[in-house]
Amino acid sequence: MKIRHLFVAALLAASPRAAGAQQQAAADEAVGTVRMLWEQLTGYITTAAEELPESTYAFKPTPEVRSFGQLVGHVAGAQHLICAAALGEPGRAEDEIERTRTGKAELVAALKVSTRYCARAYAQSDRAARQATKLFGQQRTRLYALTLNATHNAEHYGNMVTYLRLKAIVPPSSRGGS
Repeated sequence: MKIRHLFVAALLAASPRAAGAQQQAAADEAVGTVRMLWEQLTGYITTAAEELPESTYAFKPTPEVRSFGQLVGHVAGAQHLICAAALGEPGRAEDEIERTRTGKAELVAALKVSTRYCARAYAQSDRAARQATKLFGQQRTRLYALTLNATHNAEHYGNMVTYLRLKAIVPPSSRGGS
């Protein structure tokens, strides 16, 4: 009797419907993995941007680097540009937000708008993400654009961590707990 149950279970697992569901889950694994990283990093950036006092948005560790506020604007603008490529849509100027917004409220709002826009890009399937797009004048896949966006956010979150530490603020990623 046990062998019969195992045989039926094997047949069910091999059925086209079950196989199709398993294939679809595996097919969307790449975008899903990159999305998880992007969501975590963008959450840290957003938390830092919301919590840092307005008075420190002009802070620069050295004169040669961006201020904290400029970093927030840069991330927001880059997300618009890179996620547009990931969606196969025309992008905006990457530096538009950084050049035109300086206050905390407007920078945080711009960051949140760019994050909602990117969420659309990270919702696509792996199949869609294999499509070609043009990014920085080169042919790439949409998945490449999504990965670049997540790693770009990681790069600038690293900058922000330094800024926060210099201001004696524990970065969101170092707080433990949830």
